Amino acid sequence: MNKASLINEIKSKKSFLCIGLDTDIQRIPKHLLATEDPIFEFNKAIIEATSAYCVAYKPNIAFYESLGSKGWDSLKKTMDLIPPHIFTIADAKRGDIGNTSALYARAFFDKASSGFNFDSVTVAPYMGSDSVTPFLTYENKWVILLALTSNEGANDFQFIENTNGEPLYKKVIETSQKWADAERIMYVVGATRPEFFAEIRKYSPDHFYLVPGVGAQGGSLQEVCKYGLNKDVGLLINSSRNIIYASSGTDFAEAAATEALKIQTEMAEILDQKY
Repeated sequence: MNKASLINEIKSKKSFLCIGLDTDIQRIPKHLLATEDPIFEFNKAIIEATSAYCVAYKPNIAFYESLGSKGWDSLKKTMDLIPPHIFTIADAKRGDIGNTSALYARAFFDKASSGFNFDSVTVAPYMGSDSVTPFLTYENKWVILLALTSNEGANDFQFIENTNGEPLYKKVIETSQKWADAERIMYVVGATRPEFFAEIRKYSPDHFYLVPGVGAQGGSLQEVCKYGLNKDVGLLINSSRNIIYASSGTDFAEAAATEALKIQTEMAEILDQKY
């Protein structure tokens, strides 16, 4: 999916909500465990209930890898179910040397090879350009680079300054713009650090940010939007647990839809005020 199509979807739905499909076999409603493929049945119900309110789905690949080949089968069926106009993110956080990265890119982008046709994949930039550029050889596919994350351990490395006083996360954003433009690269910027959005916007004004941390991690949608919106909205706000685990009963899909609609309604109000 290209940038224009994503922006059109955001405007059409008045939403920039991304729903994380962090589907844990130990957390899904117990009645689904009797089905042939509980993970897929859960995802199917969530997607059918929430697709009107979101513009993206983000399966966290670890939740599927942990189940071996059955997990990959569940993921494949899930991806085939997602409507083509909805942006898809393989939250895999891959990062390795060029030859291996080329195979990771093939795994998530080359449907003829792997069966998967994600629009984007999250990538760790620590190994530099040759670990990222193989993902950029695919037309209309996106790299979402980890920049400033929402976890506590982000303080271990991301704020280390070089001799010019430049923190590592800023160096990641500035250097990566030499590899591709805002039509191909997004950045992960955590919602728990909203005060940094205004600064980051100064040197990546046109890029989209994938923003985790709203909801269960305590991030504020209003604060993120205050500092992070750009002329094209430029944000994909991810919510996972607050939506998909809104209920553990047979009404789990309806409860998820209620939570997704609540966020979408708030987003629509923000967009109406801003644009």
